[in-house]
Amino acid sequence: MTHSVFDARKCTLGEGIIWHPARKQLFWFDIIGRTLLSRRDDFSQAWSFDSFVSAAGWIDANTLLIASETELLAFDIETGNRQRVASLEADNPTTRSNDGRADPWGGFWIGTMGKQAQPGAGSIYRYYRGEIRVLFPSLGIPNAICFSPDRRYGYFTDTPRRIIWRQPLAAADGWPVGEPEVFIDCAKLGYHPDGATVDRSGHLWNANWGAGAIVRYTPEGQVKTTLACPTANMTCVAFGGEHLATLFATSAWQDTSHLSATALAHAGSTFRFEPDAQGLPEYQIIL
Repeated sequence: MTHSVFDARKCTLGEGIIWHPARKQLFWFDIIGRTLLSRRDDFSQAWSFDSFVSAAGWIDANTLLIASETELLAFDIETGNRQRVASLEADNPTTRSNDGRADPWGGFWIGTMGKQAQPGAGSIYRYYRGEIRVLFPSLGIPNAICFSPDRRYGYFTDTPRRIIWRQPLAAADGWPVGEPEVFIDCAKLGYHPDGATVDRSGHLWNANWGAGAIVRYTPEGQVKTTLACPTANMTCVAFGGEHLATLFATSAWQDTSHLSATALAHAGSTFRFEPDAQGLPEYQIIL
């Protein structure tokens, strides 16, 4: 599987990568650097924030919904203007946002976690048509939020527990129905699951922290393909590019002092892979 460095700017903790389908443009975050980054062809951009930012979805051609450590923001890409949409654990100074993704109904799932990764300090919320509601409380590091193409399931993980869960969803509005079930026990595979996305055929692609690997799982939860990555701490993945046939992936420079010189040189960069797969467009958020 061929891969290359898409953007060499080093993120302390790269995350939240998405391809904006209306702009044909890639966006991602350096959470610790409090920065939103973007690149389209040879044109790169960066926007600074006063607090940690971690994940986004698209509202329209010029506007992103961005999760910060205390709120959801409508962010104007052209002007940089920001407007609060909803509070997010604004009364809890020990937490910040982490992984998130728009769902097929126009909602937005967003995880929170302790700034020191305190066990049980995090939750996953859903913003949907003006309401923000907690879905899964008492998590450590929520990640891998994505959705099956048939809309039947949402997926998520708590990275320290090393389980990817599958949550049945209501067909009408996407709210969870019943309890989540174990989809993949990543501990048995030796992985710490991080960010994920789902391709057009329903396979789940999961970045793995510490393993230098992105794993493609079948809709039944079996390992289909493993991509070897240029550095250890892979954090999030998204399909983009022409025909959504390129897999982009963020990584982290954080916690890499033990790596070889080669792996350390690539830590924090954003990569592109050309797998034999095609992604789905990111869903549009309805405020």
